[in-house]
Amino acid sequence: MIPVRIFAGRDVAVQGLGVSGLAAARALQAGGAHAVVWDDKESAREEAATQGFTVSDLQGADWSKFAALVLAPGIPLTHPEPHWSVTRAKETGVEVIGDMELFFRERARAGAPGRVVVITGTNGKSTTTALTAHLLAAAGKRVALGGNIGKAVLDLEPFAPDLIYVIELSSFQIELAPGLSPDAAALLNITPDHLDRHFTLANYTNIKSSIFARLGLGGTAVIGIDDAPSRAIADSLTGPFAVKRIAVGAPVETGVFATDGVLHEMGAGVELAHVDLAGIGSLRGAHNWQNAAAAYALARSQGLTPTAIAQGLKSFAGLSHRMEQVARRGKVLFVNDSKATNADAAGKALASFTDIYWIIGGRPKEGGLGGLEPFFPKIARTYLIGEAAEAFARQLGDAVDHVQCGTLARAVEQAAADASRSDAKEPVVLLSPACASYDQFANFAKRGDAFREMVMGLDGAEGVRPEQGQAA
Repeated sequence: MIPVRIFAGRDVAVQGLGVSGLAAARALQAGGAHAVVWDDKESAREEAATQGFTVSDLQGADWSKFAALVLAPGIPLTHPEPHWSVTRAKETGVEVIGDMELFFRERARAGAPGRVVVITGTNGKSTTTALTAHLLAAAGKRVALGGNIGKAVLDLEPFAPDLIYVIELSSFQIELAPGLSPDAAALLNITPDHLDRHFTLANYTNIKSSIFARLGLGGTAVIGIDDAPSRAIADSLTGPFAVKRIAVGAPVETGVFATDGVLHEMGAGVELAHVDLAGIGSLRGAHNWQNAAAAYALARSQGLTPTAIAQGLKSFAGLSHRMEQVARRGKVLFVNDSKATNADAAGKALASFTDIYWIIGGRPKEGGLGGLEPFFPKIARTYLIGEAAEAFARQLGDAVDHVQCGTLARAVEQAAADASRSDAKEPVVLLSPACASYDQFANFAKRGDAFREMVMGLDGAEGVRPEQGQAA
């Protein structure tokens, strides 16, 4: 834990008692502040009380005594309307911040020991964050990984000169951290997202781009340029820091670009190094090439050599439930992409394989399978489960061979049998549901865990190690 001493001896309101809210309250108390906590859910209040916090209804509190309101990132700051606690804070002149702001203010108070690398973007930020941390750790660096992935930032190890923090940031966290001041920052991409919270794409873009606002001398800005909003930000970036552009397909003057699974590091138009991702199963697909390119640039900014990065890439296992290569059974590869809860996410997996035995269904999202039609020729057969089965059968029509399975267990059994008879070099049984899980599973992770267990229960199934991820 990182004790937060900036409010020592003062009262601080904490609204929202999820993982980050409780971590903030603990850190404030450890630093000598008095955290007064509240959550609109009774169950969350009861949990906080069992942990010894002062639980008090902030609606009836004397706000003049609070030094700050620490707001959980999931609580609306502005849109669709400010949470009542935000309104009360503004009426009484109390600043509204998040746990990330506490982290950066405490770091500044401590003299900024160690290094901080932050990653954001609409898509791919979790994989890029995990990969960056893995590359640094594999090269012998001491790393603390957290933020919007894994541990809350204030639950990480205390500041130390030899420690590199690798932090994933959501837009919600960024807008509550006006003092965000990393040593290296990456913005992967921008597509419309969370507009119910940020109202317009312009607002969302401005929030994302603010990660570069306080980069100082010796800092590094890594930015993807494959989408128009990010490219415009890259074109406008100026400051005493290096700018590394990331692209898939098109070359860049300075930065890293990927073509056909090869990363090319460029400096002023000259290739400095290249790394081949062939055979790294956890980094298949163009979307993962972008993630790898950004992680490469961030790792270089922290002093890693191309050789060290190449070695680290080979041992990256990937994230659970995100194109997670679970097992092989003969030549058949089983892939757990349970995190793909909509068509756009499923499309990234479909783009990465060829002879696909596709398990889909669950509780459908708006639009169903719309937009996935270009991938239909790659699908050998589709196995329909859950509430979406009938609707998906109508959408697939005669374009894709499909069968009603009802349950995930039945789908795994039938897909495994069908794939085993394929003449393809590497048939793939792919769970990429394009649906929420809630009709049959508590969440996507439970669904993915069930898939993994079912696959490993098949006769002859052998778990995949990272270096075995892709067929030779």
